[in-house]
Amino acid sequence: MDDDSPKARWERRTEVPLAVASLVFLASYAIQVLAHDLPERWRDLCLAAMLAAWALFAADYAVRWRLSGQRLRFVRTHWLDTLVLVLPLLRPLRVVKVYEAVQRRHGRPRLALHARVIVYAGLSTLLLGFAGTLAVYQQERGASGATMRTFGDAVWWACATLSTVGYGDVTPVTPVGRLIAVGMMTIGLALLGAVTGTFASWLLQVFAREDDERPPGS
Repeated sequence: MDDDSPKARWERRTEVPLAVASLVFLASYAIQVLAHDLPERWRDLCLAAMLAAWALFAADYAVRWRLSGQRLRFVRTHWLDTLVLVLPLLRPLRVVKVYEAVQRRHGRPRLALHARVIVYAGLSTLLLGFAGTLAVYQQERGASGATMRTFGDAVWWACATLSTVGYGDVTPVTPVGRLIAVGMMTIGLALLGAVTGTFASWLLQVFAREDDERPPGS
């Protein structure tokens, strides 16, 4: 895609505002889930903020779809954007792209490839873990036979799930909670594999450079 195309210009102009909207959405959702005694007017305000943020996401998706000129092909080739529109709790994962945008605008050198992969995977894990913890806690609290009675239990479960340890002492019992668990396990495996593979590749490059720098016969 040409950097001067209308779609590229739109994405450059909207990536930071949309990142802020993503954080507003996540913060509003967190307040609704965690603040049990929140007054009704504040709950309505959080809900309004979430709906406004989602409306921005939908408008951005529609504009990019229109500017791409791809019609249905845009949905197939941008399946992650489509998924994020349907499940807006995943939207904060796009916040990690803001770093690249800021670096490009200021002309600063970016991190090395290996460092970027590890940093982005780490940030994605934190955001995904927090969003998943909130979502599963909302479904599990008060459910019959639930072992996830506090938000601390949900955090412990999310850490065990994303790290692929899975102790099994705290598990979701509701259908939606289990569906969220499947998604978190899948993404956790992918992120763990990305970090492990990148770190192994970096070690191989380091050892290869050391071998090349050694004098012959040493």
